[in-house]
Amino acid sequence: MSEAPEQAENDSVEASSMGLMSHLIELRDRLLRVVIAILLIFGALFYWANDIYTYLAGPLTSHLPEGSTMIAIDVASPFLTPFKLVLMLSVILAMPYILFQAWSFVAPGLYKHEKRLAAPLLASSIILFYCGMLFAFYVVFPLVFGFFTSVGPEMVSIMTDIGRYLDFVLALFFGFGLAFEIPIATIILVALGMTTPDQLAEKRPFVIVGVFIVGMLLTPPDVISQVMLAVPMWLLFESGVFASRYIFADKLKKRAEEEAAMAAEEAEAAQDPAEGNSIYGDEFEVVNDPADANGSGHEDYEPLSEEEMEAELDRIEAEESDDDDEPNQQDSNKDEPDSEDPADSPDKGKKPE
Repeated sequence: MSEAPEQAENDSVEASSMGLMSHLIELRDRLLRVVIAILLIFGALFYWANDIYTYLAGPLTSHLPEGSTMIAIDVASPFLTPFKLVLMLSVILAMPYILFQAWSFVAPGLYKHEKRLAAPLLASSIILFYCGMLFAFYVVFPLVFGFFTSVGPEMVSIMTDIGRYLDFVLALFFGFGLAFEIPIATIILVALGMTTPDQLAEKRPFVIVGVFIVGMLLTPPDVISQVMLAVPMWLLFESGVFASRYIFADKLKKRAEEEAAMAAEEAEAAQDPAEGNSIYGDEFEVVNDPADANGSGHEDYEPLSEEEMEAELDRIEAEESDDDDEPNQQDSNKDEPDSEDPADSPDKGKKPE
C-alpha cells in the first residue's frame, strides 16, 4: 500500500525533470540556430568587409581636408576593425530571426491576448531600431562630423583611428536605435495599466528634460549629437502617447467609466446626513446636535460662564454622592437585627407576678 504513493511521487519528479530537460534541449537548439544564422551572414559579408568599412567611414572622410586619411594605431587594427564591423552587422541583420526564435520559445507559455499584443510589438521594435540607426547614419553623422572637422585648429591634422571611429559610430547606432524604442515602451506601460496617456501627457515637461539627459549619456560629449537624439526622442514619446490612445481606446474608456461609477458611489455615500444617508452606513443613527437646533451651524452657541460651570459641577458631584449613599444605606439596613415582636416572645399572655 505504501509503494503506490512513493511510485506516484517518483513519477511526478521524473516528469518534471523530463519537462525541464525538454525545455533546455529546445533552448539549446534555438541558440544553435541563432549562432548558425549569424555565422552564415558573417561568411557572406566578410569578403566585402573593407568595402563596408569604407562606406561606414564615408560621413567622416567626406569632411576631411585634402590629403587627410584615417589611420590605424594598433598593429592588428586593419584586420580586426573590419572583422568587428562585419560581426556586429551580422548580429544586427540577424535580429529578426533572433527575435523569432525567442518568440517561438516563449510563445507557448503566453495567453492569447498576450500573443496578440506581443507579436506586433516585436515587429515594430525591430523596424524602429533600424530606423534609429538609419537616422543616425544619414542625418546625424554628416552634421556631427562636419562640425567636428570645421572647429579644429588649423595647425592640427585630422587623422582619426579606424578602431576609435568604429567604437564612436557603434555607440551612436546603439543610442539612436534604443531611443527609437520609446513608443514601444510607452505602449507597454499603458498596456500593463501602470499609467495612462493623460498621465504621460501631464509629465511632458519632465520627459523633455529627461530626454536631454538621456541624450547626454548615450551620445558622445557634444551638443549636436545630444540635441539630434533628444528631439527625436521627444517626438517619439508624443507618437507613443498618441498610439496608445488609439490602440487602447476601448480599454481606457471602460476604465474611465469604472472610475466615474466609483466616484459617484463615494459621493452618494458621503452626502449630507440630513437627507437620510450617513457616511457610516445604516447601522448608526444620525442624532441632531441640540446646540444646532435651528440649523445655523453652532453660530448661536454660547459657552457657560465660570459660575455656571462650577454650579453644574457641584450638581454632578451631589448626584454622585447621593448615588453612593443609597447603597450604603441599604447595606446598613440589612446588617441591623430585627427587633423582637412582643407577640412572638415565649412569655406571651403571661401576667407578671
